Amino acid sequence: EPHFEKMLYDQALLIHAYLDAFIATGDQMYANVVHEIIEYVTRDMTSPEGGFYSAEDADSEGEEGLFYVWRKDEFNNVLDQKDRDFMINFLNIEEKGNWKEGKKHSTNIPHRNNSWDGMSEKFKLDKINLQRKYEKCRKQLFEYREKRVHPQKDDKILTDWNGLMISAIARAASILDREEYQSIAQNAMNFIESNLIDTNGRLLKRIRIGSGEGGLDATIEDYSFLIWGIIELYQLTFDPKYLDLATTFSDHIIEYFLDENDGSFYFTADYAENLLVRSKDSYDGAIPSGNSVSAYNFIRLSKLLSRTDYEDIALGILNRFS
Repeated sequence: EPHFEKMLYDQALLIHAYLDAFIATGDQMYANVVHEIIEYVTRDMTSPEGGFYSAEDADSEGEEGLFYVWRKDEFNNVLDQKDRDFMINFLNIEEKGNWKEGKKHSTNIPHRNNSWDGMSEKFKLDKINLQRKYEKCRKQLFEYREKRVHPQKDDKILTDWNGLMISAIARAASILDREEYQSIAQNAMNFIESNLIDTNGRLLKRIRIGSGEGGLDATIEDYSFLIWGIIELYQLTFDPKYLDLATTFSDHIIEYFLDENDGSFYFTADYAENLLVRSKDSYDGAIPSGNSVSAYNFIRLSKLLSRTDYEDIALGILNRFS
């Protein structure tokens, strides 16, 4: 069963996965998915100040997925007669619903599993005109959907998840050569620098616009994910200020998070609130672990800066967990 909640970290990690697939295959379909995810994130998940919100709820009007599902008659009402067949075919819309839960209410989750070539042959239209037709219809359906009650937004801005999204959009800017993506990634980084670094130069974990200052001590995930984003911004712009910032934060975690006995990072800094146990995150779950991303960051920074001490840190993490 699908779950309709949209998490910022899922969107970021999907962008990375689809960029990798695009690099590996050159198939434009993967690049298009990246463009569509970024279109969604900038439209619905970005604050006017540039930071990224955390999530959009699964429910609206008390029902999960209601905002996202469609009955066949809605497609018929929204689209011109000459476009209906094509869109209903292309997005697998069925009279009785096209997913398990949807069969109870005759609702559909629009999804594509037909190729452009197959549809081109079926509807006797060349691919370019077919894609134009699709975009026109998609816009009409989107405008209709906008009138529905929207799911609630979790509008807190988290440093770690923002780091993941900055890394993803900065990579997309570089790989897909889109200047506007560079601005989006840099605006988010500027937001974090302005709002989520305290007077001692330490990162903070979260802020909600209009609800006071940023707060909470940052964890290894906040530092490592943001450093990843900063490295991608450097690779995109070659602005040395990003290398300086990545170095500052990297030196900070070596000083305050590193367990020198085994070479890996604690979840919390030694200046953070005292906990019964100072834990470590050692596996990648819904999001990567701070240690795995740190290993990746330090190996890259060691090459960019010719710093063997950073390489030793990366190897220390890998040895500890291997």
